[in-house]
Amino acid sequence: MAVILDGTDPAAIARAAAHLAAGELVAFPTETVYGLGADAGSDRAVAGIFAAKGRPSDHPLIVHVTGLSEAERFAREVPPVARRLMQAFWPGPLTVILPRREGMAGAAAGGQASVGLRCPSHPVALSLLRACAAHVPPVWGVAGPSANRFGRVSPTTADHVRAEFGDALMVVDGGACEVGIESSIVDCTRGRPVLLRPGVLTHAQIEAACGERLWLPHEVAEAAPRASGTLESHYAPQARVRVMKAADLQAALLARTPEGGTLAVWSRAGLTLPASDYLHRVMPQDAREAARVLFAVLRDFDAQGVRTIWIEQPPDAPEWAGVRDRLQRAAAD
Repeated sequence: MAVILDGTDPAAIARAAAHLAAGELVAFPTETVYGLGADAGSDRAVAGIFAAKGRPSDHPLIVHVTGLSEAERFAREVPPVARRLMQAFWPGPLTVILPRREGMAGAAAGGQASVGLRCPSHPVALSLLRACAAHVPPVWGVAGPSANRFGRVSPTTADHVRAEFGDALMVVDGGACEVGIESSIVDCTRGRPVLLRPGVLTHAQIEAACGERLWLPHEVAEAAPRASGTLESHYAPQARVRVMKAADLQAALLARTPEGGTLAVWSRAGLTLPASDYLHRVMPQDAREAARVLFAVLRDFDAQGVRTIWIEQPPDAPEWAGVRDRLQRAAAD
Protein backbone atom coordinates (compact mmCIF):
# COMPACT_ATOMS: atom_id res chain seq x y z
CA MET A 1 0.00 0.00 0.00
CA ALA A 2 1.40 3.39 -0.96
CA VAL A 3 2.46 5.66 1.91
CA ILE A 4 1.30 9.05 0.62
CA LEU A 5 1.05 11.67 3.35
CA ASP A 6 -0.93 14.89 3.19
CA GLY A 7 1.60 17.71 3.43
CA THR A 8 -0.98 20.04 4.96
CA ASP A 9 -1.51 17.71 7.96
CA PRO A 10 0.81 18.52 10.92
CA ALA A 11 0.57 14.91 12.11
CA ALA A 12 1.76 13.70 8.71
CA ILE A 13 4.67 16.15 8.77
CA ALA A 14 5.65 14.89 12.25
CA ARG A 15 5.46 11.30 11.01
CA ALA A 16 7.70 12.08 8.05
CA ALA A 17 10.22 13.89 10.30
CA ALA A 18 10.35 10.89 12.62
CA HIS A 19 10.91 8.64 9.61
CA LEU A 20 13.86 10.78 8.51
CA ALA A 21 15.27 10.85 12.06
CA ALA A 22 15.14 7.04 12.07
CA GLY A 23 17.43 6.99 9.04
CA GLU A 24 14.74 6.24 6.45
CA LEU A 25 14.02 7.90 3.11
CA VAL A 26 11.14 10.32 2.53
CA ALA A 27 10.18 12.02 -0.72
CA PHE A 28 9.03 15.61 -0.23
CA PRO A 29 7.93 18.55 -2.36
CA THR A 30 9.90 21.71 -3.00
CA GLU A 31 9.02 24.61 -5.26
CA THR A 32 11.46 23.22 -7.86
CA VAL A 33 10.96 19.42 -7.96
CA TYR A 34 10.24 16.63 -5.49
CA GLY A 35 13.30 15.55 -3.51
CA LEU A 36 14.33 12.13 -2.20
CA GLY A 37 15.26 13.03 1.36
CA ALA A 38 17.51 11.56 4.05
CA ASP A 39 19.20 12.87 7.18
CA ALA A 40 22.21 14.75 5.78
CA GLY A 41 24.12 14.09 9.01
CA SER A 42 23.85 10.32 8.66
CA ASP A 43 26.16 8.73 6.12
CA ARG A 44 24.17 5.49 6.40
CA ALA A 45 20.89 7.25 5.61
CA VAL A 46 22.46 9.16 2.71
CA ALA A 47 23.79 5.88 1.30
CA GLY A 48 20.16 4.85 0.94
CA ILE A 49 19.60 7.74 -1.48
CA PHE A 50 22.50 6.68 -3.69
CA ALA A 51 21.28 3.07 -3.67
CA ALA A 52 17.65 3.95 -4.44
CA LYS A 53 18.56 6.31 -7.29
CA GLY A 54 21.42 4.24 -8.70
CA ARG A 55 23.51 7.38 -8.35
CA PRO A 56 27.33 7.31 -8.07
CA SER A 57 28.32 8.00 -4.46
CA ASP A 58 30.85 10.66 -5.51
CA HIS A 59 28.10 12.76 -7.15
CA PRO A 60 27.13 15.28 -4.45
CA LEU A 61 23.65 15.98 -3.11
CA ILE A 62 22.10 19.28 -2.10
CA VAL A 63 21.39 19.68 1.61
CA HIS A 64 18.10 21.44 2.42
CA VAL A 65 18.06 23.68 5.50
CA THR A 66 15.71 26.22 7.10
CA GLY A 67 18.08 29.16 6.75
CA LEU A 68 21.48 30.63 7.52
CA SER A 69 21.77 29.31 11.08
CA GLU A 70 21.39 25.71 9.92
CA ALA A 71 23.59 26.35 6.89
CA GLU A 72 26.38 27.34 9.27
CA ARG A 73 26.21 23.89 10.84
CA PHE A 74 27.35 22.43 7.53
CA ALA A 75 29.52 25.26 6.16
CA ARG A 76 32.97 26.07 7.53
CA GLU A 77 32.49 29.65 6.39
CA VAL A 78 29.85 31.70 4.60
CA PRO A 79 31.54 34.37 2.45
CA PRO A 80 29.86 37.77 2.16
CA VAL A 81 28.74 37.10 -1.41
CA ALA A 82 26.98 33.92 -0.26
CA ARG A 83 25.23 35.84 2.50
CA ARG A 84 24.01 38.39 -0.03
CA LEU A 85 22.65 35.59 -2.22
CA MET A 86 20.89 33.95 0.73
CA GLN A 87 19.35 37.27 1.74
CA ALA A 88 18.09 37.85 -1.79
CA PHE A 89 16.83 34.38 -2.73
CA TRP A 90 16.29 32.27 0.41
CA PRO A 91 13.84 30.73 0.79
CA GLY A 92 13.84 30.02 -2.92
CA PRO A 93 15.31 28.20 -5.93
CA LEU A 94 19.00 28.94 -5.33
CA THR A 95 21.73 26.58 -4.09
CA VAL A 96 25.04 27.95 -2.83
CA ILE A 97 28.17 25.82 -2.66
CA LEU A 98 30.28 26.59 0.40
CA PRO A 99 33.38 25.19 2.12
CA ARG A 100 32.19 22.18 4.13
CA ARG A 101 32.66 21.98 7.88
CA GLU A 102 34.88 18.99 8.71
CA GLY A 103 32.91 15.99 9.88
CA MET A 104 29.61 17.25 8.49
CA ALA A 105 27.67 15.71 5.59
CA GLY A 106 30.67 13.95 4.07
CA ALA A 107 28.58 11.37 2.22
CA ALA A 108 26.04 13.95 1.04
CA ALA A 109 28.89 16.08 -0.32
CA GLY A 110 30.26 13.14 -2.31
CA GLY A 111 33.47 13.29 -0.26
CA GLN A 112 34.26 16.84 -1.42
CA ALA A 113 35.52 19.67 0.77
CA SER A 114 32.47 21.70 -0.28
CA VAL A 115 28.74 21.30 0.27
CA GLY A 116 25.68 22.57 -1.61
CA LEU A 117 23.01 24.18 0.59
CA ARG A 118 19.50 25.41 -0.18
CA CYS A 119 16.53 26.76 1.75
CA PRO A 120 13.38 25.84 -0.21
CA SER A 121 10.34 28.10 -0.27
CA HIS A 122 7.66 25.42 -0.54
CA PRO A 123 5.60 25.62 2.68
CA VAL A 124 5.45 21.84 3.05
CA ALA A 125 9.22 21.53 2.66
CA LEU A 126 9.79 24.25 5.25
CA SER A 127 7.32 22.62 7.65
CA LEU A 128 9.14 19.30 7.26
CA LEU A 129 12.58 20.85 7.78
CA ARG A 130 11.40 22.67 10.91
CA ALA A 131 9.84 19.49 12.27
CA CYS A 132 13.12 17.67 11.62
CA ALA A 133 15.09 20.33 13.52
CA ALA A 134 12.64 20.12 16.44
CA HIS A 135 12.76 16.32 16.56
CA VAL A 136 14.62 14.53 19.36
CA PRO A 137 17.26 13.76 18.21
CA PRO A 138 17.24 16.61 15.67
CA VAL A 139 17.85 16.36 11.95
CA TRP A 140 19.54 19.63 11.04
CA GLY A 141 19.49 19.22 7.28
CA VAL A 142 17.88 16.95 4.70
CA ALA A 143 19.90 15.76 1.71
CA GLY A 144 17.47 15.79 -1.19
CA PRO A 145 18.31 15.14 -4.84
CA SER A 146 15.41 14.82 -7.24
CA ALA A 147 13.23 11.80 -6.46
CA ASN A 148 13.90 9.83 -9.65
CA ARG A 149 16.32 7.24 -10.95
CA PHE A 150 19.71 8.76 -11.69
CA GLY A 151 19.86 10.71 -14.94
CA ARG A 152 16.14 10.46 -15.62
CA VAL A 153 13.33 13.03 -15.69
CA SER A 154 12.78 14.83 -12.40
CA PRO A 155 9.36 14.48 -10.69
CA THR A 156 7.05 17.44 -10.11
CA THR A 157 4.11 15.60 -8.49
CA ALA A 158 3.72 12.90 -5.85
CA ASP A 159 2.34 10.58 -8.53
CA HIS A 160 5.57 10.99 -10.51
CA VAL A 161 7.53 9.85 -7.45
CA ARG A 162 5.28 6.85 -6.89
CA ALA A 163 5.62 5.87 -10.56
CA GLU A 164 9.40 6.04 -10.16
CA PHE A 165 9.84 4.11 -6.89
CA GLY A 166 6.61 2.20 -6.29
CA ASP A 167 4.61 1.95 -3.10
CA ALA A 168 7.37 1.27 -0.56
CA LEU A 169 8.64 4.86 -0.35
CA MET A 170 7.00 7.36 2.00
CA VAL A 171 5.94 10.43 -0.01
CA VAL A 172 4.74 13.75 1.39
CA ASP A 173 2.27 15.18 -1.11
CA GLY A 174 2.48 18.95 -1.55
CA GLY A 175 0.79 19.23 -4.92
CA ALA A 176 2.44 20.10 -8.22
CA CYS A 177 5.73 22.00 -8.03
CA GLU A 178 5.44 25.69 -8.89
CA VAL A 179 8.89 26.20 -10.48
CA GLY A 180 9.32 22.82 -12.16
CA ILE A 181 13.08 22.73 -12.78
CA GLU A 182 15.90 22.43 -10.29
CA SER A 183 17.54 25.35 -8.50
CA SER A 184 20.27 27.58 -9.86
CA ILE A 185 23.65 26.63 -8.34
CA VAL A 186 26.31 29.23 -7.48
CA ASP A 187 29.76 28.16 -6.31
CA CYS A 188 31.05 30.49 -3.57
CA THR A 189 34.23 28.56 -2.71
CA ARG A 190 36.70 30.17 -5.14
CA GLY A 191 36.79 33.82 -4.11
CA ARG A 192 34.34 34.75 -6.85
CA PRO A 193 30.76 33.58 -7.52
CA VAL A 194 30.47 31.07 -10.37
CA LEU A 195 27.16 29.94 -11.87
CA LEU A 196 27.37 26.16 -12.21
CA ARG A 197 23.75 25.44 -13.14
CA PRO A 198 21.08 27.84 -14.42
CA GLY A 199 17.50 27.75 -13.16
CA VAL A 200 14.57 30.14 -13.31
CA LEU A 201 16.63 32.95 -11.78
CA THR A 202 18.38 34.87 -14.55
CA HIS A 203 22.10 35.58 -14.70
CA ALA A 204 21.32 39.29 -14.25
CA GLN A 205 19.18 38.68 -11.15
CA ILE A 206 21.86 36.60 -9.48
CA GLU A 207 24.64 38.99 -10.46
CA ALA A 208 22.71 41.95 -9.04
CA ALA A 209 22.31 40.12 -5.72
CA CYS A 210 26.01 39.19 -5.69
CA GLY A 211 27.00 42.83 -5.97
CA GLU A 212 29.86 41.73 -8.21
CA ARG A 213 30.41 39.89 -11.46
CA LEU A 214 28.86 36.44 -11.74
CA TRP A 215 31.25 34.16 -13.61
CA LEU A 216 30.63 31.10 -15.78
CA PRO A 217 32.69 27.89 -15.33
CA HIS A 218 34.64 28.29 -18.58
CA GLU A 219 35.76 31.77 -17.52
CA VAL A 220 37.73 30.65 -14.46
CA ALA A 221 40.91 28.61 -14.41
CA GLU A 222 40.25 26.59 -11.27
CA ALA A 223 38.29 23.36 -11.55
CA ALA A 224 34.75 23.65 -10.24
CA PRO A 225 33.51 21.34 -7.50
CA ARG A 226 31.17 18.62 -8.65
CA ALA A 227 27.55 19.74 -8.42
CA SER A 228 24.13 18.17 -8.85
CA GLY A 229 22.61 18.05 -12.32
CA THR A 230 25.68 19.21 -14.21
CA LEU A 231 26.55 16.03 -16.09
CA GLU A 232 26.41 16.33 -19.88
CA SER A 233 23.58 13.79 -20.08
CA HIS A 234 20.83 14.22 -17.50
CA TYR A 235 17.06 14.72 -17.13
CA ALA A 236 16.51 12.20 -19.94
CA PRO A 237 13.20 10.47 -20.70
CA GLN A 238 13.05 6.92 -22.05
CA ALA A 239 12.34 8.32 -25.52
CA ARG A 240 15.15 9.85 -27.53
CA VAL A 241 15.09 13.67 -27.50
CA ARG A 242 16.12 15.93 -30.37
CA VAL A 243 16.09 19.73 -30.03
CA MET A 244 15.84 21.77 -33.25
CA LYS A 245 15.20 25.30 -34.46
CA ALA A 246 11.61 25.83 -35.61
CA ALA A 247 12.47 25.83 -39.32
CA ASP A 248 14.54 22.65 -39.01
CA LEU A 249 11.78 21.01 -37.00
CA GLN A 250 9.21 21.85 -39.68
CA ALA A 251 11.48 20.50 -42.42
CA ALA A 252 12.09 17.28 -40.48
CA LEU A 253 8.36 16.79 -39.99
CA LEU A 254 7.65 17.21 -43.70
CA ALA A 255 10.45 14.80 -44.63
CA ARG A 256 9.58 12.19 -42.02
CA THR A 257 8.33 8.74 -42.96
CA PRO A 258 6.57 6.37 -40.52
CA GLU A 259 9.10 4.59 -38.31
CA GLY A 260 6.86 2.14 -36.51
CA GLY A 261 6.55 4.33 -33.45
CA THR A 262 4.72 7.46 -32.44
CA LEU A 263 6.56 10.77 -32.61
CA ALA A 264 6.00 13.45 -29.97
CA VAL A 265 6.44 17.15 -30.72
CA TRP A 266 6.71 20.02 -28.21
CA SER A 267 6.85 23.38 -29.97
CA ARG A 268 6.05 27.06 -29.61
CA ALA A 269 5.73 27.75 -33.33
CA GLY A 270 2.72 26.83 -35.42
CA LEU A 271 3.69 23.76 -37.45
CA THR A 272 2.29 21.75 -40.31
CA LEU A 273 1.95 18.34 -38.68
CA PRO A 274 1.37 14.86 -40.14
CA ALA A 275 -2.19 13.57 -40.23
CA SER A 276 -1.43 10.76 -37.79
CA ASP A 277 1.30 8.92 -35.90
CA TYR A 278 2.25 11.87 -33.72
CA LEU A 279 1.50 13.62 -30.45
CA HIS A 280 1.76 17.38 -30.20
CA ARG A 281 1.91 19.63 -27.15
CA VAL A 282 2.22 23.41 -27.31
CA MET A 283 5.20 24.84 -25.44
CA PRO A 284 4.22 27.91 -23.40
CA GLN A 285 5.44 31.25 -24.68
CA ASP A 286 6.41 32.27 -21.15
CA ALA A 287 9.75 30.87 -19.94
CA ARG A 288 8.65 30.28 -16.34
CA GLU A 289 5.52 28.45 -17.45
CA ALA A 290 7.58 26.33 -19.85
CA ALA A 291 9.93 25.45 -16.98
CA ARG A 292 7.00 24.56 -14.74
CA VAL A 293 5.59 22.00 -17.17
CA LEU A 294 8.79 20.77 -18.86
CA PHE A 295 9.36 17.58 -16.87
CA ALA A 296 5.65 16.77 -16.72
CA VAL A 297 5.49 16.99 -20.53
CA LEU A 298 8.46 14.64 -20.95
CA ARG A 299 6.99 12.18 -18.44
CA ASP A 300 3.62 12.29 -20.20
CA PHE A 301 5.23 11.52 -23.55
CA ASP A 302 7.07 8.58 -21.98
CA ALA A 303 3.84 7.31 -20.41
CA GLN A 304 2.25 7.26 -23.87
CA GLY A 305 5.05 5.09 -25.20
CA VAL A 306 6.60 7.43 -27.77
CA ARG A 307 10.02 6.49 -29.11
CA THR A 308 11.17 9.95 -30.21
CA ILE A 309 10.53 13.48 -28.95
CA TRP A 310 11.26 16.48 -31.17
CA ILE A 311 11.39 19.79 -29.33
CA GLU A 312 11.61 23.30 -30.68
CA GLN A 313 14.75 25.06 -29.45
CA PRO A 314 13.80 27.67 -26.84
CA PRO A 315 14.63 31.34 -27.46
CA ASP A 316 18.17 32.52 -26.86
CA ALA A 317 17.06 34.84 -24.06
CA PRO A 318 18.28 35.00 -20.44
CA GLU A 319 14.99 33.91 -18.92
CA TRP A 320 15.05 30.70 -20.98
CA ALA A 321 18.54 29.59 -19.84
CA GLY A 322 17.26 27.00 -17.36
CA VAL A 323 14.92 25.40 -19.89
CA ARG A 324 17.63 25.35 -22.57
CA ASP A 325 20.04 23.71 -20.11
CA ARG A 326 17.60 20.91 -19.18
CA LEU A 327 16.68 20.19 -22.79
CA GLN A 328 20.32 20.17 -23.90
CA ARG A 329 21.15 17.58 -21.24
CA ALA A 330 18.01 15.55 -21.96
CA ALA A 331 19.04 15.34 -25.62
CA ALA A 332 22.72 14.47 -24.98
CA ASP A 333 23.71 10.97 -26.13
